[in-house]
Amino acid sequence: MKNRLLLLPIFLAIAFTNSSYQRTYIAKEKTGTLKITFINTVKGSPLQLNEASYTNPFAEQYTVSRFKYYISNIAVAFPDGVLTEKESYHLIDESRPESLSFSFYANVNTYHSLLFMLGVDSIKNVSGAQTGALDPLNDMFWTWNTGYVMAKMEGNSPQSTIVNNKVEFHIGGFSGADNVLKKLKLNFPAGQALEIREGKTSEIVIEADLDKWWQYPNDLKIANNALCTTPGPLAKKFADNYSKMFSIKNITNNQN
Repeated sequence: MKNRLLLLPIFLAIAFTNSSYQRTYIAKEKTGTLKITFINTVKGSPLQLNEASYTNPFAEQYTVSRFKYYISNIAVAFPDGVLTEKESYHLIDESRPESLSFSFYANVNTYHSLLFMLGVDSIKNVSGAQTGALDPLNDMFWTWNTGYVMAKMEGNSPQSTIVNNKVEFHIGGFSGADNVLKKLKLNFPAGQALEIREGKTSEIVIEADLDKWWQYPNDLKIANNALCTTPGPLAKKFADNYSKMFSIKNITNNQN
């Protein structure tokens, strides 16, 4: 569903931007469509649930049966400010191809970077029952105290010491020392910009490489860490790693 836009005042945008953004902009009437598509991969090859076997940086083999994560607070930046999607919460679920792309109206302009939060912000974690992507029926919610699972990966590995050689990662935590939320900024490749023109559709394709789950900045071997399903220090280490998964793969401007 295409959503209307909200232009954030700078005091709300400051977490994603720097002091050079000093102006507040009123929404223009002329708009185009911004489409954002996620491609989940392992070392550049498309992720295949329940089929392919993969090898992590420590030569440990594993398969993947579930892989999903929350993307929220999406915005695109231009030289004087940012433009953000209203009610911006999306569950990217590899088992549901329709969840890998979404679109919304964007003001006519030229943009140079993409901003988003990896996870669900603290306000929504304590706001009571939610719907859509945030519906607890999506199996990405614990309790009102511990909040949403920000990213989930499940599968199997011969190196796992868990029953049935399971690997199970439900990464969450939204407050205090357990906060795993990540605010990311992806600059567009050199020489490329996102151009939104009236009545046209432009697309940003983002690659998420699951291989980053295991290493940098933290070495997390399956043999030692096959299970993480509660907030805490280990969850934060996995979040530090998987926040590095994302890169801009392609930008296509002004399609009909």
